[in-house]
Amino acid sequence: MSPLFERRSAPKWLVVCLGNPGPKYEGTRHNAGFLAADAIMKKTGIPINRLQFKALTAACVLGGEPVLIMKPQTYMNLSGEAVAQAARFYKIPPERVIVISDEMALPVGRIRVKSKGSAGGHNGLKNIIACLGTEEFPRIRIGVGSPPHPDYDTRDWVLSTFKNQDAEDIADAARRAAEAAACYIGEGAEKAMNRFNGA
Repeated sequence: MSPLFERRSAPKWLVVCLGNPGPKYEGTRHNAGFLAADAIMKKTGIPINRLQFKALTAACVLGGEPVLIMKPQTYMNLSGEAVAQAARFYKIPPERVIVISDEMALPVGRIRVKSKGSAGGHNGLKNIIACLGTEEFPRIRIGVGSPPHPDYDTRDWVLSTFKNQDAEDIADAARRAAEAAACYIGEGAEKAMNRFNGA
């Protein structure tokens, strides 16, 4: 097993992977964060199945630090409720809350690591910012591509599924997002951005 992915407990970091719960939303663009959680689960061999803080969770070690992986079960626009509960319980500051989410402004398969920033129109990030009271938490955005034409309904787009090459590219991006979270925790923001923000 990679030294960046081991099993432990007593979290010092949260890695929050955003999506919507239930089979209706499986494999949709909005659930790119859940795909990253699944990549972490595959790497660690630890199921993300403990229900607490309105989320499915798992304790493991990423980047040499104890981490709680979270898949909020509140639906996207209330994700902050789960994040704030866990952060308060474990006394984890915002700069140690990494949020992995989908990003329409990036092509499918690209990822972008940032140490802070705005919601960028993303309702899950918007709610987390409101619940934590700050924008200053790291995030890893997974590119899901933009709608094919301006009149395409954004909601329909993010709730559509990946097909063909896009499905392969998003699976690879989810794996790299999981690695980026481990790198951010173990080696810092600058190294994670330099390593994962390229093509």
